[in-house]
Amino acid sequence: MAALWVLVLVTAELGLTRASPVPTSKPATTRSGCNFSRFKSLSPRELAAFKKAKDAWENSLENWNCSSRLFPRTRDLKQLQVWERPIALEAELALTLKVLGTMADSSLGDILDQPLHTLHHIHSELWACILAQPTAGTRPRGRLHHWLHRLQEAPEKESQGCLKASVMFNLFRLLKKDLECVASRDLCV
Repeated sequence: MAALWVLVLVTAELGLTRASPVPTSKPATTRSGCNFSRFKSLSPRELAAFKKAKDAWENSLENWNCSSRLFPRTRDLKQLQVWERPIALEAELALTLKVLGTMADSSLGDILDQPLHTLHHIHSELWACILAQPTAGTRPRGRLHHWLHRLQEAPEKESQGCLKASVMFNLFRLLKKDLECVASRDLCV
């Protein structure tokens, strides 16, 4: 239950950012109000906005040295049960939004407007899907618990530079692989 409250607080905190253009992913609803399958792939325009932000960030990089990987290559949402995948993705999105939000106050602000808005939209849709699941409120265990704990502790354990680097280098994996896996539900193999 504590993990659920953490997610609620993070969601509320992240919902207080500035507005920008509406994402181009076509909205669709189902009787249950949860149709996350529309995020199987983002539009070329949305992906280009993310690439522009990532390239601008990489051009502004200074020397940094990170000893650990927040998002290890061996981490794969396919290793989780279908109902756990949206929860893991939501935590990953929440951390990404928090980190990118701090970067929006820098010279990257205008470049990050569209990607942040798109991520907020995806995050809010995903949150609605999690709450609609019959397993909502179930205490995470095993691998999911480990992943959520690692993401929750990252802001305190990692330097800001390493946190930004981890999030930016994981961005396209999140958008292409993880998002597609959750949107595909049980077809993610």
